[in-house]
Amino acid sequence: MMDRLFFPMLAVLALAMVALAAVWPQGLGDRSPPPFGHTPIQQTPEVKAAMQRENNASEQRLNAARNAVADIQTQAISPTK
Repeated sequence: MMDRLFFPMLAVLALAMVALAAVWPQGLGDRSPPPFGHTPIQQTPEVKAAMQRENNASEQRLNAARNAVADIQTQAISPTK
């Protein structure tokens, strides 16, 4: 095959692949149209529940740390014996 035909066809194919990837994103976010993909793992009910539990636990740890710092600061300002 002549290079005059091969490389332009290769460039058109590459552009078509990039356009297809832009139209049908399949990753961690949106779901692709039905013939092109599946529901992302982060959108399943089990994973959503696990992420919510992890978020709640993280908030509880953060609040506990803030309360501990506030208690230490209160004791430093006015120690009680």
